[in-house]
Amino acid sequence: MGQPVAVTERTTSTSGVVRFDLNRSLTGMGHERYRAGEPITGERPPDVVARRLFDRGGVRDVHIFSNTVTITLDEGGSAEGIGDMLRDLYVHYLPGVKPSLPG
Repeated sequence: MGQPVAVTERTTSTSGVVRFDLNRSLTGMGHERYRAGEPITGERPPDVVARRLFDRGGVRDVHIFSNTVTITLDEGGSAEGIGDMLRDLYVHYLPGVKPSLPG
């Protein structure tokens, strides 16, 4: 259930900054900024994305505007696997995960 998000990774002219363009808007017209170590309490899609990125590690800052996710990596950090993480944002039944059934 759920659909994968189409994700295009783009390099930037700033070292350690990577941008991902999605085929879904996560924030509408609002800007959302997140910094490592600061609490993320919401459950909106940009909150979930930022929390997953920080849990993954190697990420210093996340900025989300509409369908663009811009990430500042930690020194020596890699963007490997981030595209897959974003692609699976709305896929609810991943391999090895049992779906919950209403009781």
